[in-house]
Amino acid sequence: MTIRAITFDFWGTLFQDTGSTPRKAIRQEALARIARVSEKESEAALEASYADFLRIHLEEQRTRTPEDAVDFVCARLGVTLPAAEAAALAKVFAEAILEYPPTPIEGALDAVRAAADRVPVGIISDTGISPASSLRILLDREGFTPHLGALTFSDETGVAKPQAPMFERTAAGLGVAPCELLHIGDLEPTDIAGVRALGGVGALFVAVNPKFESVTQAEYVFHSWREFIERLPAMAP
Repeated sequence: MTIRAITFDFWGTLFQDTGSTPRKAIRQEALARIARVSEKESEAALEASYADFLRIHLEEQRTRTPEDAVDFVCARLGVTLPAAEAAALAKVFAEAILEYPPTPIEGALDAVRAAADRVPVGIISDTGISPASSLRILLDREGFTPHLGALTFSDETGVAKPQAPMFERTAAGLGVAPCELLHIGDLEPTDIAGVRALGGVGALFVAVNPKFESVTQAEYVFHSWREFIERLPAMAP
């Protein structure tokens, strides 16, 4: 197969999450304060919201937004917020990640830069309560943006991986066919299954999440970004 573009997943591939606990605390405090409920009620409503996000992601393969999360927790708590307060709470939900961001995985920027020196490069990532708008800021902060020709996120697309539009939209943005993509990610059911269903090439990144290494159908497995860089000339000559 001819590889004419390379795409990367965000979570567990380029970035490792290191701040989920303090982010939850920020959201819980804001919900308790704005909705005028107890910390215990706030915590329970948010945990239910996270579970609902995951359920919809797995069952319906789509991503809810911070605004959806506000609607959910308010319904759970039986409160109605004025529009301005609901918007303020959604902003806290969305931007908590900017205060406690994930950490770039060692060598990730070097890998993206090396790939971009050879072929067009993009991002294909599912999102959670932290939306694309916040992930774009993090990519920019850490120096990834200049090397990226297309960024596709599930909350903006309306569907999540492994749905074809996630890959088709990115391929179109990079000026190639979906079957000409090499997509690198850490999840077999979404990253690898998604790109291979369209005739593209899958690469499983296992430095952070080795769960699928023994069962993967990916054409490549990378244990570090150093290994990817070393093998890159043979994949995209």
